[in-house]
Amino acid sequence: MSNLPEFLVFALVGTAAQLVDGALGMAYGVTSAGLLLGLGMPPVMASASVHYAETFTCGASGLSHLLAGNVRRRLFLALAIPGIVGALLGVWLAVHMPAPWMRIAITPYLLGMGLFLLLRKARRSGERTEPPRGTSLLGVVAGFLDAVGGGGWSAIAATALLARGLQPRVVIGSVHLAKCAVSIAASAAFLFGIGAGHVVAVLGLIAGGILAAPFGAFFIRRIPARAATVLAGLAVLALGINNVVRMLH
Repeated sequence: MSNLPEFLVFALVGTAAQLVDGALGMAYGVTSAGLLLGLGMPPVMASASVHYAETFTCGASGLSHLLAGNVRRRLFLALAIPGIVGALLGVWLAVHMPAPWMRIAITPYLLGMGLFLLLRKARRSGERTEPPRGTSLLGVVAGFLDAVGGGGWSAIAATALLARGLQPRVVIGSVHLAKCAVSIAASAAFLFGIGAGHVVAVLGLIAGGILAAPFGAFFIRRIPARAATVLAGLAVLALGINNVVRMLH
């Protein structure tokens, strides 16, 4: 019973993070990993714990998007298979080397992409559904950085695809389902490398994330494409600013 309040805190965090993640396609891993790091958990353990939880939460979210018609098979495969390769490489690096420098490397990208999405002129885009050139490389990079830092798959994959003019709900749905496959691969590698993570945190994140997953999938179908893109830009910009603040302290 002494662990119940802690469990409820992680469940609430998982619920809030999954609602944002399901609607915008990002921020679950970054939010969850940030909380664990704030509690003093080592970066590699925080990343492992988040990926253990995401194996279940992304599965629920990905299935919800699939049932809602937000997933395209070619885009999913173009992201998932390279993403698994990148995640396995990232786990190896996270287990064997310190990773603070990776947050520094990704911050300019997050700031730049957030500003790009917010400031780009409205145009007749957001209708493409086929994977553009470079999607496989994008999957490798997103999977690698996600495994190292505990989050970032959706922030990188979703924003890059939105910037290429793909339909927001198709991007978010396909990215989420691909994230499920990437999380399974990363979790298996982490389990082999360092064992189980913070059990109470993992269970709380799973409970909250699964509870909230179905709502985000249907919310994204009911907002205009431009509004979803702006919200995504704000979310990514906030992540970049958060990284800057953390590096200055």
